[in-house]
Amino acid sequence: MLNDWQAMYAGDSMGMLEALWNLPDQCARAWELGLATPLPPGRDVRQVVVTGLGGSAIGGDLLRVYGSGRLSVPVVVNRDYVLPQFVGPQTLVFAVSYSGNTEETLSAYREARERGARLVVLTTGGRLKEMALADGVPVITVPAGIAPRAATGYLFIPTLAVLSRMGMLSGVEAGVEELSRHLQSLREKYKPEVPLDENPAKQMAANFHNRIPVIWGASGTTEVVAQRWKGQVNENAKAPAYWNVFPELNHNELVGFQYPPELLQRLYIVILRDPRDHPRVVLRYAVTREIMEKAVAGVTEVTATGRDGLARLYSLIYLGDYASIYLAFLYGVDPGPVKVIDRLKASLAGK
Repeated sequence: MLNDWQAMYAGDSMGMLEALWNLPDQCARAWELGLATPLPPGRDVRQVVVTGLGGSAIGGDLLRVYGSGRLSVPVVVNRDYVLPQFVGPQTLVFAVSYSGNTEETLSAYREARERGARLVVLTTGGRLKEMALADGVPVITVPAGIAPRAATGYLFIPTLAVLSRMGMLSGVEAGVEELSRHLQSLREKYKPEVPLDENPAKQMAANFHNRIPVIWGASGTTEVVAQRWKGQVNENAKAPAYWNVFPELNHNELVGFQYPPELLQRLYIVILRDPRDHPRVVLRYAVTREIMEKAVAGVTEVTATGRDGLARLYSLIYLGDYASIYLAFLYGVDPGPVKVIDRLKASLAGK
């Protein structure tokens, strides 16, 4: 199946493969959108909050990890109807909803307005854009027509542009340029036309097939990528997956791989690495892998590539995104539609 690239394109009703191929251009375009958007008034920002859900929140997690060593203020990701109590006039809030109609984000937006926070909205339209325009809040309008989980460039990169223009980040433009170039190189390795025996993304999907992926990252570097892989397997392949982070998982989860042995043999572990990982965490990788290889179906390590932190983050995201789509085809499902989520939203809308 994975070598029948024409069948995969035919079975991809929402163009998930096309969206992945276009991600390098999406990131470059997203940077331009962020540069063109009016800035919120004031510059004395003491904390940044990104409020959103699902694919619209992952950009906040990317900002939190990428900015941890670059920003002098904390970044908090809010996945709720309400905002943390500290949010106020010195808080910059990015309200992110690809559709513009996510009820939790609309609620958080209203609360941010009531508390006098500085707001920037990222959306394709919907009620969120209507409210922001009426309130005089800057709006970054991103292109519609793709699944929110395929729009990470649009829902993340503009926040970097805004923070750069506010004097809170430096050197980002060069990082975005390298990111785009690096993804252009990687897509030639991962695209459907490259056969299984030469395609790392297809090989990863084969490792996951009829198994449960367990994705492990490291705090401060690859943690958000592990979370992303889990979500992409869920939404694209319609399959379970789980994630955790070093060193925390060595203090609890590691103990849970003893029973039942027949279930453990259905688990496949991927350890996501970055050249900036702490030396003690690197040592933990080796010891943990030695322990886990005796218990589970397999363990694979993947190291991020690229010079800049943005390129390294997305080098791993890109591999996971492609692998999750190929896993969908192995299960014989269309990677695009998420009918269970649609049904849930429809049920909630009537209550």
